[in-house]
Amino acid sequence: MKSTDKDEKKDEKKQENKEEEVKKEPPTPLAEIKSNFVLIDRAVSTLEPRFTHRVLRTLTTLVKRLDETIIRNAIEEAYPKESTTKSTLVSWLPTTSEDVEMQVDSAPTSATTAKPAAPVTPEPVPEVDIYLRLLIINQLLKSTEGVSKAKELSVETVKKMQALNRRSLDSIAAKVWFAVERAFELAGDISEARPMFLAAQRTAALRHDDDTQASLINRLLRSYLAYSLYDQADKLVSKTTFPVSAGNPQYARYHYYLGRIKTVQLNYSDAHTNLQQAIRRAPPATVAPGFYQAVHKLFVVVELLMGDIPDRSIFRHPVLEKPLKGYFEIVKAVRTGSLSQFQQTVLKHAALFQADKTHTLITRLRQNVIKTGIRRLSLSYSLISLKDICVKLHLDSEEDAEYIVGKSIRDGVIDGRLVHEKGWMACGGAGGVKRGYGADVAETFSRRIGYCLELHNQSVKAMRYPLNAHRKELADAEGAREREKELAKEIQEGDLDDEDLGGEF
Repeated sequence: MKSTDKDEKKDEKKQENKEEEVKKEPPTPLAEIKSNFVLIDRAVSTLEPRFTHRVLRTLTTLVKRLDETIIRNAIEEAYPKESTTKSTLVSWLPTTSEDVEMQVDSAPTSATTAKPAAPVTPEPVPEVDIYLRLLIINQLLKSTEGVSKAKELSVETVKKMQALNRRSLDSIAAKVWFAVERAFELAGDISEARPMFLAAQRTAALRHDDDTQASLINRLLRSYLAYSLYDQADKLVSKTTFPVSAGNPQYARYHYYLGRIKTVQLNYSDAHTNLQQAIRRAPPATVAPGFYQAVHKLFVVVELLMGDIPDRSIFRHPVLEKPLKGYFEIVKAVRTGSLSQFQQTVLKHAALFQADKTHTLITRLRQNVIKTGIRRLSLSYSLISLKDICVKLHLDSEEDAEYIVGKSIRDGVIDGRLVHEKGWMACGGAGGVKRGYGADVAETFSRRIGYCLELHNQSVKAMRYPLNAHRKELADAEGAREREKELAKEIQEGDLDDEDLGGEF
């Protein structure tokens, strides 16, 4: 009996484990799209945008698993047979051999048996139509042949959204604008979409549509930076206010674009702060490796321009190790102060730096390399001739060496003096090193404290509280007030004696 009971328990456990495995399996793309339709309908009926946000949260992973057949089946099941919206959506999908066979199979036959009429499917809300258009645009962008078609569909979708003018479309519209920009960018004419973005951004600002406004500001900044229009991008940042309620992905892009603008304007400290915020708010490296790599490439260059050496752990990250190989060689050249090694590395990886749009910034590092070399020489020699400095740093002439040494002394990089009559550089020893070290430490601590304060402020803003939690406190306060009134009334009427009041009152 005991053995049979144990066997039954084992079988029950196996059955439960199987059921749990079945539950853990992700739903099929078609089932997920259907459940998204239900959530969108609930968001429209209850005026709760959080249901739409739940739908859009899985958009990236859903698009990777889609194909034309799945989208067509979703449209067929969502719309009635004679719907004009259905025929319009299906017309944007490329036809395959399977679809032709399905049309032939579903053609009417000469049978005289009348089948009972199927129940008429109600027309979904317009938000479902825009959501399906968004899926079709992303599906068309997967192939080079569908880019032109995706561009046409995106323009038509924008016109339809503006004609509908429904506030329940705001969250989906933000994603649609991203798809519009992607379609125009792949088509090679992103500047054509800029007037459309500007008009939509003004409208979103007037309607206080934070999601769409944040998305459009990033679209415009990307459009300006793609053509190196840094002045116009800076004017856009100064004339607009980025919504505080925007999500982390939008904030990460915004801080990255701000970092690029500030770097070109030689404002390296602000650029460093913006890039730190972009890294902190960015999705995980495995989810968005391209953005993660782009931010860190610029972050490494900005740290070098600030006179710091990036942490070596950055270059050991599995997502960053190969893409940052050229930048790691630049860091080694700057750290050792070898001008010849720096120039060779720049020539070797020139194509990579130009593709990343960091070549101009890296050429600015030449002065940093020379300053590092001069600092190393000042620590090694108490007296060195300008001719030897030219040889060791691979400079062109003694006049260049004299100018660079004089500028380094004036900027406080080294503690020394120039002897013009004999062509020497006399170094002051460890005193300048101590003063420079103290200044570096103070600046580093100030930067870290500022970062921690900013992180604290952002954490406080991101805090969430239970809904209507204050009502319980109000109810408790009302009850306590009523008890105090009753106690005071009983005291006035003389119903309480000394014992009830707790002895001597």
